[in-house]
Amino acid sequence: MRILVTGGAGYVGSVTVERLVRAGHRVVAIDSLVTGHRDAVVPEARLVEATLRDREPLERLLRDEGIEAVLHCAARSLVGQSAAEPALYYGENVAGGIGLLDAMIAAGVRRIVFSSTAAVYGAPSSVPIREDAVLAPINPYGETKRTFEGAIRWYGEAYGLRGVALRYFNVAGASERNGEQHEPETHLVPNVLAAALGRRSLTVFGTDYPTADGTCIRDYIHVEDLADAHLSALELTEADPSSPGAGLTVCNLGSGTGFSVLAVIRAAETVVGHAIPYATGPRRPGDPPALVASNDRARELLGWIPRLGSLDEMIGSAWAWRLEHPEGYAA
Repeated sequence: MRILVTGGAGYVGSVTVERLVRAGHRVVAIDSLVTGHRDAVVPEARLVEATLRDREPLERLLRDEGIEAVLHCAARSLVGQSAAEPALYYGENVAGGIGLLDAMIAAGVRRIVFSSTAAVYGAPSSVPIREDAVLAPINPYGETKRTFEGAIRWYGEAYGLRGVALRYFNVAGASERNGEQHEPETHLVPNVLAAALGRRSLTVFGTDYPTADGTCIRDYIHVEDLADAHLSALELTEADPSSPGAGLTVCNLGSGTGFSVLAVIRAAETVVGHAIPYATGPRRPGDPPALVASNDRARELLGWIPRLGSLDEMIGSAWAWRLEHPEGYAA
């Protein structure tokens, strides 16, 4: 299969490019390199530095490379920034996404897998969260993802597009080659490991939630399990009787269980071999006590079962990558 991966130099995109290449597919990664890293893209894949807002060059790329399917990982994804700069998020996540869809339709590409997010659910009233839960984003980031899911659905109805939206929960871990490096970093696991190295302070926000240890519970999946799900979803979009018809199929990607903030810190202490200092602070507005996915649909439709679901595996791989790349991709 000839596949275009948008955001292919980012954390999730680069690990998935590795997985697709290993499975024998021909991959073109497109990335603006604003937050991605050139060195994260394996040499077997072609990297194109570009944005999705330039439709005509994108259409030519799809045609010239004979692209058959698109994995769309490119997005702005900082919740706080989305509230401060909604124009940036609508411009890149929505307008850029529509430019991608228009280029695909013009080039005759009718298969897309979209990296969506659990943020489309907002603060759900019950867990585990199923795909038919009410979509009620509480920030512009989640709203732009919900908006683009709707675009895929309606483009499918009108133009025969086959789409799968994968609603991620929390992604962690690393492959041997690629790991997580963001600036600023907002994810718990890399921040815990940075605190373990003495590179930044760590704050636990809220210790009075109705959970066993008083801290929030979140669902985590290993980035390599996520890459496996991407591959299965791309295969699902093939035009055969067992695949979905035109439109959009939605699957949650999570473990089906959850881990508290303190459980993550304790697991990281075991991995690194020493205590990790942290402070405590008040709850952050909008943080629900628990967000855990039902992954029944992904198991049924994708045959997807997380292989690396323990905290030891996720944190251990992230720690190994960090030790191997102490300065990240700059090393």
